[in-house]
Amino acid sequence: MKRVLLIEDEMPIAQMLTAYLERAQYEVTWDIGEGNVLDVYLNCRPDLVLLDLMLPDNDGFEILQQVRQYGSCPVIILTARGSVPDRLQGLGQGADDYISKPFDPEEVVARVQAVLRRSVYLEDNKVIRMGHLVIDFTARTASLYDQQLVLAPRDWAVLAFMAKHPNQCFTREQLLDQVWGMDYEGGDRAVDAAIKRIRQSLQKWPASEGEILTVRGTGYMLHV
Repeated sequence: MKRVLLIEDEMPIAQMLTAYLERAQYEVTWDIGEGNVLDVYLNCRPDLVLLDLMLPDNDGFEILQQVRQYGSCPVIILTARGSVPDRLQGLGQGADDYISKPFDPEEVVARVQAVLRRSVYLEDNKVIRMGHLVIDFTARTASLYDQQLVLAPRDWAVLAFMAKHPNQCFTREQLLDQVWGMDYEGGDRAVDAAIKRIRQSLQKWPASEGEILTVRGTGYMLHV
């Protein structure tokens, strides 16, 4: 059974989401967002986090950054702050989805299911090695010089997809379809943000072994 950590300070919303998620066969741990939320996350070790941005003692963006420092657990932001800058900040910091309040709980469950499906669909029983870069499709990890990279699930999926198709150029729309899914409602800036984060993680990867190139007017290519 998949475990969901719900970080939400409004009890009616938390109770409603818990009921819908449990009905969908998810185990739910609820935290109101007070105190050290990171300790709750580390003790819970969830498969996915539902995170409210506006919490009594914490900033949701800071919690997102802390989660990203410790692993690649999928994170869906739930918030009344639905402006474009807030959405871009959340996606830019590694959130996997962004749902504005008020929302339909059935849609939240559907988004949870979609994100978890995307987080595993690229699994494969093999390892791709590109010089010092190693991508393990079973463990869903990437390592450089034997040091595991901290990548958000969707960033790992982008890197893994491009690694499966080296030296091929993909448009932003193609990457959105392949990784984010046909039902994704955001814009192609999410692709640019993901590529930027991946490049930062691969700064020590020698260009002689490979690099992600921008093909002007077209998209991106993993050149090896």
